[in-house]
Amino acid sequence: MLLRFVLLFTSSLCFFSCNSNSIAEKKQDEKKDTIPVVELDECSKRFNEAKRLDNILLKATVVNNDIAEQAIEAFHKFSSNCKTDTLAPVFLIKAGQVAQSIRKYTQAQAFFTKCIDDFPKFKSRGAAFFLLAQLYDDASILNNESEARTIYHQIIREYPTSSYANDAKACLQNLGKTDEELVKDFLNKNK
Repeated sequence: MLLRFVLLFTSSLCFFSCNSNSIAEKKQDEKKDTIPVVELDECSKRFNEAKRLDNILLKATVVNNDIAEQAIEAFHKFSSNCKTDTLAPVFLIKAGQVAQSIRKYTQAQAFFTKCIDDFPKFKSRGAAFFLLAQLYDDASILNNESEARTIYHQIIREYPTSSYANDAKACLQNLGKTDEELVKDFLNKNK
């Protein structure tokens, strides 16, 4: 299961870096073009803190639990208090990913679910569904094959042409298999 998670995780989620211009970034750019402002609005402050911690995590080779906890809190505060910002759902997914990396699985589950529920028009909502399904799929995490199956089918139904649908179909074929069975299947396919 861990092997499957690592392969799918790294192939599916490269797009979640904060390179796009969010509303908070645009406000900062506008302020730079005008009179210097000493005080930033609340969303800009929260965004700056979230982005600072995100950059620290992206550069880290080992996860520092204290930094991870700070990042989770900053990502959640930004997402909760700046819901109109285009990066709010992205930071919810990031909060879930960081929580998962430090083995706070129920917290990760809550963040992915919140992203799905609070941002129904989010263009990468399928990613939140997929990450949530992976939590349920893994026997060492939430271990609920029935819930994982339900979410995989929902991904296929709601996002039929996405890469998430293709990944969900593959996961359904492998649902319940051990790592050893997955390796054996892989070796048999490559003979």
